[in-house]
Amino acid sequence: MPHCISSTDVDAAYERVKPYVTRTPVLTSSFFSSLADRDVQFKCEAFQKTGSFKFRGATNATRMYIEGGGGAAVVTHSSGNHAQALALAGSMNSIPAHIIMPNNAPEAKRRAVEETYKANVTLCDPTKRQETADGVLASLDGAEFIHPSEDPRVIAGQGTVSKELIEQCGEPLDVVIIPVGGGGLASGNSVALRAAWGDKVKIVLAEPEIVDDAKRSFESGELQGHEGGVAKPSVADGLKTTLGPNTFPIVKDLCDDIMTVSEKEILRCTKLVWERMKVMIEPSAGVGVGVLISDEFKQKYPADKYKRVGVVLCGGNVDVGKTIVKMQEMGL
Repeated sequence: MPHCISSTDVDAAYERVKPYVTRTPVLTSSFFSSLADRDVQFKCEAFQKTGSFKFRGATNATRMYIEGGGGAAVVTHSSGNHAQALALAGSMNSIPAHIIMPNNAPEAKRRAVEETYKANVTLCDPTKRQETADGVLASLDGAEFIHPSEDPRVIAGQGTVSKELIEQCGEPLDVVIIPVGGGGLASGNSVALRAAWGDKVKIVLAEPEIVDDAKRSFESGELQGHEGGVAKPSVADGLKTTLGPNTFPIVKDLCDDIMTVSEKEILRCTKLVWERMKVMIEPSAGVGVGVLISDEFKQKYPADKYKRVGVVLCGGNVDVGKTIVKMQEMGL
């Protein structure tokens, strides 16, 4: 099945978003390198504008819309990081952003989108997000819908994480671990990594154990949804979206492995990063760390052969108080 983007699209996105995004640092940690028994490089997207990698894809899509002659408005449905990212991308480009948010979205996230990033928020029933977005689009002549993970422009923009990582690391890494939910980050970066390093690098995706649609899809070769049709409540709430028809073919063709992490281990690893690296990641980023230090990873990718590993810390939009309570409930 053909892919919706190529490395040329990621290269173009890289140049397009440079004036707007933060070139995030690659950090090392003697603690985690010792724990993993190898050299570990952390790509810290928690330091990106709006607190996650999502700003890259939102910016690329918004700029391409403008370059194509658009300018009326950008529209999406999201209760999380993409909502904030598109709101800021619209604001920075003087374009109204209309964000459809479920009426059960956290108040703090709604206020960030509406008050901090000055977007127009429409609340809706959680089951009617696309229907509500279609209605908003119909009322705005020339407006553009930008899907959080399936839009090819977004996918190409997310791939710029690895464009930076490739430059920052110099020599190819042996493994890169990337969190996966809807697959925009995973697919965009898989395209970039394969184009630069080919088969020299193993691409391993990290997913919460209780929302493992990507792993089941990868293993079966067919796109799977959530078991029972509904996502279970994971602490890694940024990874609850399923893969789609644009992201799944790239994941299936270019990735080497998908590993899952339990809820307790996600929280434990999140806490370890807070304490040891002093980086306030969200639990979705803790999933990749969980894979890094897992027995499964160490067995499949032994340190004597896979000596240098990159981990994408995808974001830092965390409700610290609630997360600490969950950690305490699990005895952490």
